[in-house]
Amino acid sequence: MASNMTSRVTVAVVAIPVVLGVIWLGGWPLTLLVGLMAVLGVREVFDLAEKVGLAPLRGAGLSAAALVPAVAYLIMTAPSYADWLVAGWVQLAAVGVILLLVQAIHARPVTAKPLSAVAVTLFGVAYAAALPTFLIGIRHGGWPERSWSGAVLVFFPLVITWITDTAAMFGGKAIGGAKLAPTISPGKTRAGGIAGVLGGGVVGVTFALMVFPRVGIDLDLLPAVVIALVLATVGQLGDLAESLLKREAGVKDSSALIPGHGGVLDRLDSLYFVLPIAAACYRLVGLA
Repeated sequence: MASNMTSRVTVAVVAIPVVLGVIWLGGWPLTLLVGLMAVLGVREVFDLAEKVGLAPLRGAGLSAAALVPAVAYLIMTAPSYADWLVAGWVQLAAVGVILLLVQAIHARPVTAKPLSAVAVTLFGVAYAAALPTFLIGIRHGGWPERSWSGAVLVFFPLVITWITDTAAMFGGKAIGGAKLAPTISPGKTRAGGIAGVLGGGVVGVTFALMVFPRVGIDLDLLPAVVIALVLATVGQLGDLAESLLKREAGVKDSSALIPGHGGVLDRLDSLYFVLPIAAACYRLVGLA
C-alpha cells in the first residue's frame, strides 16, 4: 500500500506541472498531448472489449483517435481548413463509416461478430477520443496560445474533478453509510458523493472570487458555483460509467500504464463527462 501511494505521488508531482504547462502553451503541443491520451484511451477500451469476446478494428479506431484532436484544433484555429471541414463534416463522417465497414468486410468474417466489432470501434473513438477533445475547444474557443485566460478555463473543470474525487474518497471513508452504486462500484457511498459535490462547490467559490478576476474572466459567483456543482455531479457519473465497463470486463484497472494510477481511462474517466459539459456551460454563460 505504501509503495503504491509513493508511486501515485511521484507520478502526480511530475505529471501535473507538465500537463498544466502544456495547457498554458496550447496549440500543437496541447493537441499532441490530447491525441496521445486519445490513442492510449481508445486502446484501453479495445482491450476491455477483447476481454469480453469482442474484436474491435484496432487500426481504424486508433487512427481515428489520433486524428480527432488534430481536426478539432484545425477547426478552431485555421480558417482555411475550418470552412471546408465544417461544411463537409457530414460527408466526412459518412465516408469514415463506409471505410470502417469496408475494413470489417475484409477483416471480420461473420463468425467474428462484425456488427459488434464495428460498434465497439465507433464507441471507443467517441468515448475516449472525441469526449476529451472538448478540452481543445475550451482552450482555443476564444483564446490564443500562451493565454492564462484560456488555460484557467481548462484548469477550472480539472481542479473541480480532482477536488471532487478527493473529497468523495475521504468523505466516504469518514462517514460511510449507504452505497452509491453497489453493483458497479461498491467502495463509493452516497455520503462520499455529496462530499464530492460540496468540494466542487468550494472550488467554484474560490475560482469566482480569487482566480477568474485575475485573468480577466467575467464570471459571477452564482454561475461559477452552479457550474462547479454540475461538473462535480457529472464527474462522478463519468467515474461510474468507466467502472461499469471495467466491471463487465472483470478488471480493477483499465491498464497498468501509469504506476499507482492504473490506466488512462482510470485517470480521465470523470473528465470524459466533465469536459463536454463544461464546454456547454461556458457557451451558456457567454465564455465560448
